[in-house]
Amino acid sequence: MSDTATVSPRKGTVVDSIVQNLADDIVSGRLAPGTKLDAKTIAERFGVSRTPIRETFGHLTAMGLVTHRPNRGVVVATQSPESLADLYEAMAELEASLARLAALRMNSRQREALEHLHGESIHLVRDGTSDEYDRFNHTFHTLIFEAARSPQLQQLAETTRSRLAPFRRAQFRLSNRLSKSWEEHDAIVRAIIAGDGDGVARLMRAHVQTVSAMSAEFIAEHQQRPAEVSIGAPAEQGMDI
Repeated sequence: MSDTATVSPRKGTVVDSIVQNLADDIVSGRLAPGTKLDAKTIAERFGVSRTPIRETFGHLTAMGLVTHRPNRGVVVATQSPESLADLYEAMAELEASLARLAALRMNSRQREALEHLHGESIHLVRDGTSDEYDRFNHTFHTLIFEAARSPQLQQLAETTRSRLAPFRRAQFRLSNRLSKSWEEHDAIVRAIIAGDGDGVARLMRAHVQTVSAMSAEFIAEHQQRPAEVSIGAPAEQGMDI
């Protein structure tokens, strides 16, 4: 599908699909910072009414990808490397804590499910797409979150993960990143199965720190390119995320 192609999302996932498409356009540099997003034009692109577009703008604002200015509309925000690194630092600590608790609290059924999920994911490295691996990756980390049995930590982690979702997805498009991610997951799974709480915390922290570095690399590469998509007229520089 081309960058500007009309998308026909499945019923019930219209807003999620549009959010993902626009988030990818922003992270990939196809929608440059300062670009004004016009609801009518975007609605026509996706073949929907303006109602889901308004909801989409709300999600993108919560993710820090756009900012809404009274009487000026919705504008693509500047992606601050410092702010992104700060989010990833918080994510690394949250996931490290959840992984440590999961290693100590995971029951036998959950351990088997984690091993099976991880084992099956190898075919995505060989034959899958980055989007398919991203969906698996979300399930993999969620299983660890749930096994930790810490609702407050899980809620904080999921909130932070939603902010980082388009950046985490983007890093899978880098060469060899899928295989490296699988290797990092493999070490994490082995530590969890062994009940090594401290060890898996170190591994998970390093894993998220690597994701942070890969995301920054992807953004740096793509922000050097001129914008390929323009939806509405350019506006003033957006706010940092």
